[in-house]
Amino acid sequence: MEKIKHELDLLPIILRTKSRKTTGKAPLNIRITLKDQKPKEVPVSKTILPTNWDVETKTVGKGEPDFRTINKKIAGMMVDLNRIYDKLFFEHEIVTPEMIKRVYSKKSPVEEAVIPEVKIDLAPTFLEVFDEFIEKFQKMIEKGDRSPFTKTQLKTIKKKLLKFLQLRYKKDDIDFKEISPEFGDEIYDYLTLEVPKPLSEATAKKHIKKIKRVIKIGVKKQINITNPIEDFVCGGDQKEIPPLEYDQVLRIFYKDFGIDRLNEVRDAFIFQTFTGFAFQDIYNLTPENIILVGQNNEKWLAKHRGKTDVYEIVPMLPLIEQLIERYKEHPKCVVRGVLMPINSNTRYKGYLKEIAEICGIKRNLTTHLARHTFANIMLNLGMPLEDVGKMLGRRSIRTTQRYCRVSVKRLQKNFNEHIRPVLNLNTTMKILSPNQQTANKARGPNSNIVPFNTFCSTGTVNFSYSLAK
Repeated sequence: MEKIKHELDLLPIILRTKSRKTTGKAPLNIRITLKDQKPKEVPVSKTILPTNWDVETKTVGKGEPDFRTINKKIAGMMVDLNRIYDKLFFEHEIVTPEMIKRVYSKKSPVEEAVIPEVKIDLAPTFLEVFDEFIEKFQKMIEKGDRSPFTKTQLKTIKKKLLKFLQLRYKKDDIDFKEISPEFGDEIYDYLTLEVPKPLSEATAKKHIKKIKRVIKIGVKKQINITNPIEDFVCGGDQKEIPPLEYDQVLRIFYKDFGIDRLNEVRDAFIFQTFTGFAFQDIYNLTPENIILVGQNNEKWLAKHRGKTDVYEIVPMLPLIEQLIERYKEHPKCVVRGVLMPINSNTRYKGYLKEIAEICGIKRNLTTHLARHTFANIMLNLGMPLEDVGKMLGRRSIRTTQRYCRVSVKRLQKNFNEHIRPVLNLNTTMKILSPNQQTANKARGPNSNIVPFNTFCSTGTVNFSYSLAK
């Protein structure tokens, strides 16, 4: 069947209804019309005053400053539109005004069919899950179930993890499947050996403990089948951390630094040393945390630990009451409604370094060391481990044991009081002379073994005594 080429009607028009309020000018279009097809309009991209448009000739009158340029453009557009129509007629069975307009606008004649994008649910990456974990943690903070300080630690760990991935994997993120069993050891070496300020072994392992937790979330989401670094031991550094000696505590306490900021940090550190509160807990300590205990209405400090949410309760020594009284009118205490004017953790640590240097204490003064010292003082004054753990807000006595160092004086006192009388070491046990040793040797190999009950009056010894008594 032969194609019929209908006449193309091109009509320049002015859109009076779209006149601009500021200039009064209206845009010009060229209307494209074909038989049995919906008309379309192509903008000329020029505006004129409606009074300068000649309705009969469909041209711009001389009243318009650039009337020649506009008329020339209209004529040229009509020539181009006719050529486009001729070309499309030979290439397509049906030509529409829409097709002509599209080609003039440098598009394909027919709109290409849009192939719906197939969405593939990609498994979240490692750091994406880490971000989800932090977001969930934020919601728990808003409910009061978690501490904002811990969130700060998580964000710090994520930053270090990102730098590790960029250095070792040359990536900003990795898939869970890329995590190998050596991943834990690699991060550990990076944190303790390769960073500009290497972390202690204990701190690095605490970082990896939280990283393991994120990987475990990936396992629960079925992104990974197993946790590749499950076998990495994250137990903290078990080295004994010696507390401050009592004379060192007194040296800090009695020192007047002549600067308010150092004196305030000194008092905050002494407060921690005689209450055992961690930084975030003393930072948020308010008058509401003061409770009355017993018939004598003794003042105690009580709150849930920010880190573990375990309830800790400590008697207020007269020294602590004096410190609270000293700062009750301090601007920071008044504004925040707290008991002590505590700086940010970073400043607090920095000022403690100054204090240690001025006092001639060759130790790294930290809030953690203050807790160690408190536990040590309480233990060596006779407080049971269970009670010291309660005051520290600890879930486990085992952790408290790491905090405490039994003094030689206390060992001597307890040994002389409980062990020496039972064994009767002062009178019964004697060292054999060389002649007696020779005589025993002649009698046989077992003749110098003295029965245990000769060293004690009762013949039995009970070793169930605890140093914590």
